[in-house]
Amino acid sequence: MSHAAPFMIALALVAGIAVQLVARTLRVPAIILLLGAGVALGPVGVDWIDPRLLGDALFAVVDFAVAVILFEGALNLRINRLRREERVIRRLITLGALVTLVGGALASWLWLDWPWQMAVLFGSLVVVTGPTVVSPLVRDLRLHPRLQTVLEAEGVLIDPVGALLAALVFQVTFAVDASSVMGSIGTLMGRVAFGTLLGALGGLLIVGLLRLPRVVHGYENALTLAMVVFLFYAGDRVMAPSGLLVVTVAGLVVGALQGSVDELREFKDQLTVLFVGAVFILLAADVGIDDVRALGGRGLLVLAALVLVVRPLGVWWSTRGTALNTRERVFVAAIAPRGIVAAAVTSVIANTIDAAGPAGGQQLRAMVFLVIIGTVVAAGALAWPLASLLRLRLPRRDRVAILGAQGLGLALGRVLREAGRTVVFIDSDPSRCRAAEEEGFQVVYGDGLQERTLRRVPIELVGTALGVTFNDHLNTQFARLAREAFRVPRTAVSVETLDKGRPPEHVVKSGADVLFDGPHDQERWDSRARHGQLEIVTMIWAGPQDGPGTVQPAKGDGDRAVVLAISRGPKVMPMAMGMSLKPGDRGHIAIEGPRRAEVLQKLIASGWRPVAQEDRAVPGDPAAAAE
Repeated sequence: MSHAAPFMIALALVAGIAVQLVARTLRVPAIILLLGAGVALGPVGVDWIDPRLLGDALFAVVDFAVAVILFEGALNLRINRLRREERVIRRLITLGALVTLVGGALASWLWLDWPWQMAVLFGSLVVVTGPTVVSPLVRDLRLHPRLQTVLEAEGVLIDPVGALLAALVFQVTFAVDASSVMGSIGTLMGRVAFGTLLGALGGLLIVGLLRLPRVVHGYENALTLAMVVFLFYAGDRVMAPSGLLVVTVAGLVVGALQGSVDELREFKDQLTVLFVGAVFILLAADVGIDDVRALGGRGLLVLAALVLVVRPLGVWWSTRGTALNTRERVFVAAIAPRGIVAAAVTSVIANTIDAAGPAGGQQLRAMVFLVIIGTVVAAGALAWPLASLLRLRLPRRDRVAILGAQGLGLALGRVLREAGRTVVFIDSDPSRCRAAEEEGFQVVYGDGLQERTLRRVPIELVGTALGVTFNDHLNTQFARLAREAFRVPRTAVSVETLDKGRPPEHVVKSGADVLFDGPHDQERWDSRARHGQLEIVTMIWAGPQDGPGTVQPAKGDGDRAVVLAISRGPKVMPMAMGMSLKPGDRGHIAIEGPRRAEVLQKLIASGWRPVAQEDRAVPGDPAAAAE
């Protein structure tokens, strides 16, 4: 049963999203379920999707999707981290790729009895790893930053390298476009140079356009997507297949130079999820199950050789004399899942082989898809236990980083520390740093907007980042850096004013919450703290309540009370504006000491009640019953 091409593409999009949602719920690699869904929906299953009926449109869809996926992957790489691990990354995508090519070719030649041309072509196709598989895996594992950077960078950067290498090998072995090996190598070097140059220029152009807010405001994502697609097809039009390299380099440039790409990353991430699902289903539907079965035990031997021999050998050779220790090298050797680029490039080449006459295109496609399935299953099964066994995972994100060791920041730090939270202050003022250290806090001296400062926290162990300086924009920039560069789950910032009752636009764009119960004058509270006029009391929320989930604490007139944190059962969390309170929640509230009685009465009127002496949650709480 055949269907129109638009329906098949629409079905692939819907099925791809549905399968990935199921995979996330079951906590299994999505690619495994996607491949199974593709086969089930294809000609060997219910025959709702037949990629052959799409003709050239199939590869147009695949090219479009792969361009966006590689750009998104490169956008998420941090240039400064790449520089620190430059040597090992460079060797993995050169020496490691060479070992994989040779090892894959030898394995397929020995066990599959393929002619040398087909064997070498297979070796070139399995050089790549899968960034769409590797990146989510290592992020969920929370590996040490160096190891995570190496694996993510290899997954992204080796894809365009592998695609160009496969094109070179195809030209040489099947004499499609080149008359000599040297000529083909020269062509490859030209493609690399052209792709790198066009990608860099394209990335600079995108950055320049994004820095014209009056021109592109509201169209940033659409503009970037259009430019990525244009650069990809322009690169392929002038010097195919350099398009993958072009968009990868462009992504690196935009990620390095554009000050804020958080919304851009989120948009591209959503597109990647959409395209990965659809493309894998379309490509898997084009694989004949009989062809995979025909490989039999010999195909499994080739797969085993790639996983157990070739990859470890390539990693061992590539990482000799580098900063990676033995445990990290073992883990890198075990994690090399193939993904969408291997599937896409293989499908294009296999179709070209079949159209040109020589046999073997279907066998090649089947063997590569067997490698994809096998390596993804191996990576998914080994990653968690191996990372734990080798002690490569970071501890739980349980620290609180506070930018600004003064006033309300110090008061909040005391409350959180009393509740058992680990608090780290960051400040560039030596006197404030000394004062916080004298209170027993861990303090990092330096600029909170510099990554080298945050690495001393260390920021990878921080689950909450709070900006509590006198400068609202500095607070926001700190929160944005913590969220974008280090993926800190929760960020919040103090502000002194609202914008028509709402958080300022720069706070909204940063993704941070407004800290405390609303805006407060930080300098006034810092002065009170320095003069011993800041006290912390604990009170219980009892109401009023305007409606379900709309409880709002009230502060005393004249900015004389600040709700610092809320205790709910054993959990203590910094207060954020708009947080829904429940009756029985305990509020840790900073008040103006000299007006204590007046402030407490106002708090009681607004819905708070005093904590009885026997119910006090914080030892030594100075709050007195105000009955």
